[in-house]
Order: sequence, then structure tokens, then C-alpha cells
Amino acid sequence: MPDTNVDYYEILQVSQSADPETIHRVYRFLAQRFHPDNAETGNEGRFREIHQAYTVISDAEQRARYDITYQQHRKERWRLVSAGAQSENDFELEQSMRLMMLEALYTKRRLEPDEPAIFTGDLESLLGRAREQLQFTIWFLQQKKYLTRDDNSRLLITADGVEFLEQNYRAKGLRRLQARTESSSA
Repeated sequence: MPDTNVDYYEILQVSQSADPETIHRVYRFLAQRFHPDNAETGNEGRFREIHQAYTVISDAEQRARYDITYQQHRKERWRLVSAGAQSENDFELEQSMRLMMLEALYTKRRLEPDEPAIFTGDLESLLGRAREQLQFTIWFLQQKKYLTRDDNSRLLITADGVEFLEQNYRAKGLRRLQARTESSSA
């Protein structure tokens, strides 16, 4: 059963209109890269996500069912974004969101220097914001060169981003993000 809370298209890094050949080609590339037997880039959790996404998206019947719920989910997210437009224009909230995003990327880089990047979908979950609500923040931080994207479209903090974050935490005395425990994420 497809999980409608997961964006299989983003996991496979293909558009919703991708043809079966493209989906298969991208899957083979990603599966080979993240297969647990790959000593350099293997990642069992990521491999399972890729395989699940491919299983759903490559089967015409499952893909059709998934696409229906996927579109409904996207419409619902846009409805929430447009309904909250008034409160989302708060400059302080946006500044806070920028710092929280940079902090998440900073922490990832410090804790996992060999895998310092984060997928946009993971940031959505971590920050509790829909992708549509993060797009402006990501755009701004990229324009300022505080973050960048890697070859897999994952987000990474830059050296300028680290300096900006450190200066703003010192200057504003902001409180740090609290780590989620296993029991609170369940």
C-alpha cells in the first residue's frame, strides 16, 4: 500500500510526468548507488525508500492510485499555505525559519561530515513546514550563498552560512533547536 505522506517522485528525483523508461533508468542509478553492498555510498534505509518508491511508481495501477492521493495531498498543502498567507508574511517568523533551517544543516554537517546534506522532504518534517512554505526560505538562503545543493538536489550549509548562523545566535541570543527523541518522533 503506497504511503501518501511520502513523495515518491522526490525520492526517485523524477517529475510526476516522467515516463517509465526514465523512472527505470533513475531507479537503477540510485539503487546501485545506495545498495547496502556498495561499500562507498551504500545506505540501507535510503535504498529501501528508493525501492518502495520504484515499486509504486513503476507499476501503472499502483501509480494511478498513488497519483490521485498525491494530487489531493498537494492541493491540501496549497490550501493550507494560502489560508495561512496572512500569518506567513511575518518578517520575524521568516527570519526565525531561516535560522532554524541553517541550524539543521549546520548540525547535520557537524555530526555527519561524510553525509552533510539533507533532502528538502526531510527538512519539511524536521521544521514542521510544507515544502511550499520553505521555498522562499530556501531561495533566499541560496541567493545569499548560505546554502547550496549537491548533485542529488540535497541542501548543504556553506561556510558563509555557518558564519551567518554563528553571528546571529551570538547577537540575538536565540535558543537552539531541541533534538527529537525516538519516543517523540513516533
